[in-house]
Amino acid sequence: MKANILIVEDDTEIARVIRDTLVSAGHHVTWATTGLEGLDDFQSGSYDLVLIDLMLPEMDGFTLCRNIRWKSDIPIIIVSARKDDVDKIEGLGLGADDYVAKPFSLAELQARIDSHLRRWFRYNGVQVAIEEVHFAQDLTISWNLERAYLCGQELSLTHKEFELLRVLAQNSERIFSKNELYEHIWQQADMDGAHTVTVHIKSLREKLGDPVKTPRFIQTVWGKGYRFIGEPL
Repeated sequence: MKANILIVEDDTEIARVIRDTLVSAGHHVTWATTGLEGLDDFQSGSYDLVLIDLMLPEMDGFTLCRNIRWKSDIPIIIVSARKDDVDKIEGLGLGADDYVAKPFSLAELQARIDSHLRRWFRYNGVQVAIEEVHFAQDLTISWNLERAYLCGQELSLTHKEFELLRVLAQNSERIFSKNELYEHIWQQADMDGAHTVTVHIKSLREKLGDPVKTPRFIQTVWGKGYRFIGEPL
């Protein structure tokens, strides 16, 4: 099993040991030292598994794990010195598949990685990628082409507007805060991101013909954020 693996770890010594072990096993490894760098690498590459530390600069491991899980079912293993059960429960609750406490055995870590990769490759072998999805009110979204159509007419969406639509529509059961959307799509720690998200959501709604008071696609949950309410066909 030769895989593309992303390591997000700010401890240089630990990261190099893990990287060298995985490279020796024949894997291709990308190493990021901050949460935001890890998110950027993930979104710009194609990976089979991610190893994430929790205590990262710029964006912590919990937030990074959540952002990755919104877009992918890729195996996520948390590797952290934080051993409290509450941290393990939170990490697994955010979508991580495994939790390895530091210090750890390289042999054990390798065995866990191999186990998750076997399951991932089996799952991927039968998985059919969804190219296009249709919603009530005549909305169609093409994920691969990054295009959306309303009543057969292509919408003139910017890249950020499409990414907002993508993350909301692909996680329709979830309410996203403005801070979460900003961190995920703009890949920056929130400074004054709430206003930026508000402006882009307003523009997206106008293009979708989706009024705030009677929404068909994007609903404002007051005091919490936004969620997608379009009904898939």
